Amino acid sequence: MRLPNLTIAFACAALAAGTARAETVVRYGISLADIPLTTGQPDRGAGAYQFTGYTIYDPLVAWEMNVADRPGRLVPGLATGWTVDEADRTKWRFILRPGVTFHDGSAFDADAVIWNLDKVLKEDAPHFDKRQSAQVRPRLPSVKSYAKVDPMTVEITTKEIDSFFPYQMLWFLVSSPAQYERLGRDWERFAREPSGTGPFRLTGLVPRERAELSRNAAYWDKARLPKVDKLVLVPIPEALQRSNALLAGQVDLIETPAPDTLPRLRQGGARIVQNVTPHVWNYHLSTVEGSPWTDIRLRKALNLAVDRQGIVDDLLNGLARPAKGQVDPTSPWFGKPTFDLTYDLAAAKKLVAAAGYSPEKPLRTTFAIAQGGTGQMLSLPMNEAIQQNLKEIGIEIDFRVVELETLYTYWRQGAKNPGLTGVTANNVAYVTSDPLYAIVRFFASNQVNPVGVNWGYYKNAKVDAWIDEAKRSFDPRRQDELLALAHAQVVDDAVLVWVVHDTNPHALSPRVKSFVQAQHWFQDLTTIGLD
Repeated sequence: MRLPNLTIAFACAALAAGTARAETVVRYGISLADIPLTTGQPDRGAGAYQFTGYTIYDPLVAWEMNVADRPGRLVPGLATGWTVDEADRTKWRFILRPGVTFHDGSAFDADAVIWNLDKVLKEDAPHFDKRQSAQVRPRLPSVKSYAKVDPMTVEITTKEIDSFFPYQMLWFLVSSPAQYERLGRDWERFAREPSGTGPFRLTGLVPRERAELSRNAAYWDKARLPKVDKLVLVPIPEALQRSNALLAGQVDLIETPAPDTLPRLRQGGARIVQNVTPHVWNYHLSTVEGSPWTDIRLRKALNLAVDRQGIVDDLLNGLARPAKGQVDPTSPWFGKPTFDLTYDLAAAKKLVAAAGYSPEKPLRTTFAIAQGGTGQMLSLPMNEAIQQNLKEIGIEIDFRVVELETLYTYWRQGAKNPGLTGVTANNVAYVTSDPLYAIVRFFASNQVNPVGVNWGYYKNAKVDAWIDEAKRSFDPRRQDELLALAHAQVVDDAVLVWVVHDTNPHALSPRVKSFVQAQHWFQDLTTIGLD
C-alpha cells in the first residue's frame, strides 16, 4: 500500500501560513483498509465509531471515554437526560440539549432527531439511507415507534419493557437535515461534506488514503474540545506496516502495533499504552441443522483445543489475556460456569472421538474470517495457529477470508443465509462493555437475523428467561445477578469458541504527549495532544 506524502503537504501548509501560529497536526495510523462511512453511521464495525462517528457526530446518550482508571459510564450527550414512564415502561423521553448547532450552523432539535431516526428506520422516508440503516438498525432492536413531544423532547416507545434501552442509543448518531437538503438530498455528496455536532469537522477525504478532521472550536462541550488543530486518519491495515510507518515518522500514533516490533518501537522512543478492555476475540458457531456444532461435545472440544496462553505469549507478545468466556472473570456478569476454558488436548480428543472423528478420520468444515481490521488483532496468524491446534484433535478447518466489512455482513445475515452454505463459524471480535453487547444481542433466541446478531441461532429457554427478567428489572444489582446466570449457562453450553480479550494497545511517538487510554474499545480522539 502506498502511504500519502503527508509530510510534504503539511510543510507546504506551514510555509503558506507565514508567521501565523503553527498548526498542530497528528497523523493516526488506523487498522482499517478504508475510511469508515462519514454520513453519520460508520461502517466497518464498532471500532469505526471512534474514527468517523464520535468525532464528527454525537449520540443522544454518550459513553464516558476520557477516564482510564475505571470503566466508563453512560453520560448525557445530545440529550441532557432521559426517563422511563413509570406508568408505561416502554416509553422513554429524551430531553434534548439546547443551544447546539450542526457544523453548517443549523439548529439541533427534536425535528432533527426524528429525521435521523427516519433515515435509518423508516424505509419509505425520502431520505432513508440503506447503507446507514444496515449499520445501526441491528443495534436498535427495541425501537417500536418514536414521536416529537415538543421542540426539545423526543419520546421513543420500545417493543417491550427494556431497561437496557439507553445502551442502544449509544449507537444512534445525529447528522444535519439542513446540510442534506443543501447538498441536493444526495448521501454521496454528504459523505464528502458531512455535518454533525461533534468535536471535529471533516475537512478532507481521500478514500483508502486519509481523512482530515479539523477542530470544531464551536463545539458545545468545552471540556471535550480537541487538543490538536487537525487529526489525520491514515488507513494502514497491516500491523507490521503500521509499526514501520511509526518508526519512519510517517504517522504519530498507531493502534494495534505488530507485537514483534515492540522492542524496536520502544528503542525508537515510542510509548506503548494499553488498558483493561471489554473486547473479545471469538468464533460464533452455527447450531442450525446440518452443522457439526449442534453436538455440544464438539463445541467443547474446540474450546479445549485452543492454546490461548500460547497465542498471548507467542503471537501477541502479551498484548491480550486468555478468555474464560464472553466477559472477563472480573466482570459482574461472569457468574460461576462449570466448564473451564482450559487447554487440554487429551480431553478434546476424547470428545472428538466420542462424536465419531479423529485425526485419521477428520471433521472438515469452513470458518469465515477477516483478512484484518480494527478489533481483529492479528487475524490471519491467530486463525492459522488455531487451525493447527484443531488439526491435532481431528478437526480440519478451511478459511473463507474476506474484508472485515464483508465479514460483518455475514455476521448480520446469520448462519442460515444461503450465501454462507458450508460456513459453520464466523470470526468477529467485538466490544462487550454493556449488557446488550456482552449478552443480550448474541444469546437471546429472539435476536437472530434480522433483529440481532445471534449468528448461530443458539436457543436455551433458561437463558431467554434470565435475559427477559433482566430487561424488565430496573434494579442494577438484580440485573447483574441475572446476566451472570445467563453467562454461566452460555459458557457451559460452549456456544462460542472464546480465545482472548484484547487490551487495545496503541503506540505513540515522542511527539504525542497526551492520550487517555480508556477502559473501552472506543477511545476519545479529542484527548490526543502534543503537550
